[in-house]
This record gives sequence, C-alpha cells and structure tokens, in this order.
Amino acid sequence: MTAPADASRRAEALRRELTHHNYRYYVLDDPEIPDAEYDRLFRELQALEQAHPELRTPDSPTQRVGAEPLSAFAEVAHRRPMLSLANALNEDEMRDFDRRVRESLGLEQVVYSAEPKLDGLAISMVYEQGVLVQAATRGDGHRGEDVTAQVRTIRCVPLRLRTADGEAPPELLDVRGEAFLSHASFEAVNAEARRSDGKVFANPRNAAAGSLRQLDPKVTASRRLSLFCYGIGLVDAALAETDAFASHTDSLRRLAAWGLPVSPEQRRLVGVEACIAYHRDMGRRRDGLDYDIDGVVLKVDGRQQQERLGFVSRAPRWAIAYKFPAQEELTRVQAVEFQVGRTGAVTPVARLEPVSVGGVTVSNATLHNMDEVARKDVRVGDTVFVRRAGDVIPEVVRVLPERRPPGAAPVQLPRQCPVCGSDVVRAEGEAVARCSGGLVCAAQRREAIKHFASRRAMDIEGLGDKLVEQLVERDLVHDPSDLYRLDLNTLADLERMGRKSAQNLLDALQRSRHTTLARFIHALGIREVGETTAAALASHFGDLSPLLSASEAELVEAGVPGIGPIVAAHLASFFAQPHNRAVIERLLDPDLGGIHWDSPAPSASADTEARPLAGQTVVITGTLSRPRDQVKAQLQALGAKVTGSVSSKTDFVVAGSDAGSKLDKAQALGVRILDEDGLEQLLR
Repeated sequence: MTAPADASRRAEALRRELTHHNYRYYVLDDPEIPDAEYDRLFRELQALEQAHPELRTPDSPTQRVGAEPLSAFAEVAHRRPMLSLANALNEDEMRDFDRRVRESLGLEQVVYSAEPKLDGLAISMVYEQGVLVQAATRGDGHRGEDVTAQVRTIRCVPLRLRTADGEAPPELLDVRGEAFLSHASFEAVNAEARRSDGKVFANPRNAAAGSLRQLDPKVTASRRLSLFCYGIGLVDAALAETDAFASHTDSLRRLAAWGLPVSPEQRRLVGVEACIAYHRDMGRRRDGLDYDIDGVVLKVDGRQQQERLGFVSRAPRWAIAYKFPAQEELTRVQAVEFQVGRTGAVTPVARLEPVSVGGVTVSNATLHNMDEVARKDVRVGDTVFVRRAGDVIPEVVRVLPERRPPGAAPVQLPRQCPVCGSDVVRAEGEAVARCSGGLVCAAQRREAIKHFASRRAMDIEGLGDKLVEQLVERDLVHDPSDLYRLDLNTLADLERMGRKSAQNLLDALQRSRHTTLARFIHALGIREVGETTAAALASHFGDLSPLLSASEAELVEAGVPGIGPIVAAHLASFFAQPHNRAVIERLLDPDLGGIHWDSPAPSASADTEARPLAGQTVVITGTLSRPRDQVKAQLQALGAKVTGSVSSKTDFVVAGSDAGSKLDKAQALGVRILDEDGLEQLLR
C-alpha cells in the first residue's frame, strides 16, 4: 500500500529537520530548538511511520539515537548499543506503559527502579581488569567519540575500581552514565566566559557537552564536571548471572561498591502509582537540586523480566522517561516594553506569544537590562528560547537570528520614563537605567514617601509602611508634599486609625516642618545621596538654593567629600527635572508644606571663623530633647567631627539625661562637657 503524497512529503521534511537538529544538539552542542519542540516533531514522525510503515527508512531519526561523531575525536564502536528511551508526558501515558509491561509479563504489579533523568551527556566507560581504559560519547548509539582523556579529569570517576565484598573488580565492565554540570559549576563556567569574552552557555546541559568535547583535557578539568552511573552495558558473563545483578537496583549497588557514583535519589518502587508519586515528588524537589533534571527514568527492576521484554528499534521496552513539563520553550517576541520598579529601575520586558513553559502559560519574560538586550540581540519579531525554572521569573535565554523578520530594529532605551515622563538616566559603568523622577513617579511613590518619612530623614513619627500604602492606594498622596495637606477627618477614616492616632500623626507632621538642611536633602531620596553625603552637601552649600543651581561640573569641582562624577550626575539629573522642582517648591511653600530650617550655615569655602568648630571632635551621649541626628547635623554644619567614642583627642562631650560610661570617661580625662543649654549657646 502506498502512503498518500502529502504524508510522504511531510515524513521526508520531518526526517530532514530532525536530522539537522540531531547534528546541532549532539555534534555542535548548539541546539536551535528546545527539547519539547524536538519531542513534538519526533512524535509526529513516529505517528506517520506507524500509520504508514512503508515511510519508515533505515536512516530515519526514529531508527537511531543521535548523530555522527565529531570528526575531531577518534571514533569508538560501542560494545553494545547505547539506546535511547521512549517518553511519557503525562500520567495516562505512564499508565499505558505499565499496562503494556504487565500484559507482556503476565503480572498484576511490576517492581520498578526509579531515578532522576539528568539533563547532561550520556557516556560509556570501559574498565578492563578494574582500570578505566576507554570512555566515549553516545554518538549515534553504535559509534561515539573517544573522550577518554576528558572523562579521566572528572573527579568522581574512579580510574581504578575498588574491591567489593572481598572480590576483585570484573575483567570487563562497560558502564553507562550521564556527565553533567552542577548549578554552581555552570555559573562559574559562564562567569569565566564573560571575563574572557568567551562563549556563554545557555544552560548546564550545553555547558556539560561543550566541556566534555574540549580537545584540551585541561580545559575539561577546569569545568568541574560530575557524573552519575545509571546502568551496565556489558559485564563478565559469569558475573552477570550472579545474584549481584539479579535486578537493576542490585546492579547499581554493585557499581557503588566498586566506587562508581550513582544517584542518591534512586528508589525501588512497587506498582505504577508509586512511580507517579515519585515523579510528583521529584517535580516538587527539582528546584532544590544542585543539577538539572527534566524528568525521571523508570525501569523494570528484574533483569530476567527485562530480557523477556526486549527492545524495539531504538529503545528498550522495559524502560521509559517520564518527563516533566518543559522548562524551556520556543515563542515569538511581540513587543519590548519598559517597566519601572519601586526603586526607579527601568527594566526591559519582552511581551511574548503565550506559550506553556513548565506547566505555566508564559506571556512575559524579563530581559534584565539593556546590556543583556544588546548581548542577546533581542528584537521585536524574533523567535526566542524562553526559560522558566520553578518560581523564577521567565527569561529570554537566546535568539534564533536565522528566523528574524526583515527590518527588525535593535531595541532602544527610552529617553523618558514611561510612567511619569521624567528623564531616564544611566550612570557610566552601571547596567541599570533609572527614572530620575523619584518624587513624582507613580511607580516609585510608595518607596519615595516611606523614605521621606523615615527616622533619619524627616522623622515623621507614626507614618509607617502600612499607613503609607493605604494613603497611596486611596489616592490621597501622590508625592511627599501631599502629606502636609492631610486633615484629621481624612486620617481618622483610614483602617486602624482613630481620631487620637490621626491627631498624633498631624502633630508629628507639624514637628517635621522644622528640620535641618541635611535631613531635607537626604529625605529627597536622590540616588547615592545618603545621610553622610547630604550632611556634606548642606555643610558646603549652606542652603538649598546654591545646591539647586549648581551644574554637574560645579558639583564635581566643589570638592565636597563623597561627591564624584557619578553622584554629581545623579544630583544634577534629579534637580533638572521640573516635576521634582515643583514638589520641592510645594514642600518649602509656607502655605503648603512649610518646611524650614535654621539660618544657612556658612559654606566650606569661608574662613575658619565662619566654621568655628572646624577641626574639633565631639561625642554625643545620653538622651536629648530633640533627635540626636538633628544635633549631629548641626554640629557637622559648623565643621565639627562627630564620633562615637571618647578619647584624649575629644574636644567636648554633649551630655543629655541618663548619660553613662562615656560621660564618666570624659570626666576622668578632663574633657569639656556641655549640657543641652550649653550646646544651644554654642550653636547660636
């Protein structure tokens, strides 16, 4: 019977495509499509060949395991073929597999051996007289690449087998295993690649394959590969018939006794429901492992039962890979948009054609920052790998440039914030771009107000995080100046706020109106301008007006401690935004915010008489009637150095009530001591 022409054409196309992807995956270590898409193509070809057996050809990918070996390595003929496994993608397919096994063996229940399906590179290792003599990749299942020198560098692989139970190792052992990279080793490999401008691997599997296929074994040794053995290809005939190899579980125990690494997650299970439960458990624990797995492998445990079941063309009938939902899929970028985080970070986000990844529909993926966008060269319309592991935010792993539509342009960082319209700035040497509208940007509103009210800034007692969130959610506060417009009835109506609490907050807001210049500068939340830098700026400029009018170059040239090119750029950009200026004006307006501070302190450029405490060291101890930070800022503005411990070099100590050991030490050293009245006279 002749197959329909369209089926024949489709089968031929699938064979060509799968052969191409085999070469990309097994030989070049550079796959173009995720495993899930390859599996779909493979299963489609399988279905066509099953429906029309005349379409099955000897060179069909369904009849072989992989691709031709890499020509740079010597070729190795496997003593027994290294076959692949059939897949189950859900519980129904797993139960179908179990039903077929039970019917073939005439059993009501089957005992299985279960272990994780490692996402690495399959290896055959041959030991003669207990000594490792050869290692090879799987290749096409019959012939592989000689990687003996490379495998010898894997520290967990014994070069000589141990004696087990008083018996010498077998004369011949062909053991199969999976080489892989731990997550820690994978990160180290990519970190080194970035430092040396080398190849950055998309995932640990590619990195493991690339590491094992290094012609220089020293490079392989530096990659810290690991390996777990999962089966035996060949062993002495006499030994194979003993009880030590009566089951797959027994075989793995014997391998471990010889010193070969096996998975600690291997289990012996009775019945298919136990297998399904094991799959669920490994799925839950998957993200906690230090290596990638993409499913579990289930094998009929009894060796004689395996022999009765036999093989199909490319896989044993007694084993199956029960896979997890794919963590990596292929989709298309529909748009690239920019999101603004609570700290002002402007992050590019890819809007994707929805695709199921890891059992979850994904339509957005982070692109991290513009450096990553440029490195991966992501453009609108691109076909991309998107990956999701556990609860990690989905990310675009890499692009398939050969599928790029004509005219796709590189992504550009926006000049203005997409939320508030303020300038987007990116400091030299920094990967993250940020919105400069910290006081007005809705995306940053909560954090800006929380910072403004914090103890070391405006110190608005009672204005905690939960209350700020209520004020923002109810659209009562858009920027810090709105805090000073709140009234008793509005506050009392909020959750967990009565009239007494509301009045306490209004009183705190009233107290905060009288502050210091240093606190006010700090409260604005300018990037890189913390408490110390704010105090230095207040001390140098004396008032806000000269600071607002200073250019970026003038800020750098002023010689203010802590103000270099980066901080100067942040300051100039912040004060250049009309939105930020408008908020500052409202905060200082006597009829609105009413924030004020004492007379401007003289600038640092004035003579010593203008900064009478220049060069003096002061210690503050005990409880004062006003915040210690406020007193500290005033002393610093007059040139004093405020420290935390008393010594013979201390010029004077400010002592409040309940002063302790610092006061005692000052008295013992004869250091001048000021109470609050004396301090106020000094400050005046």
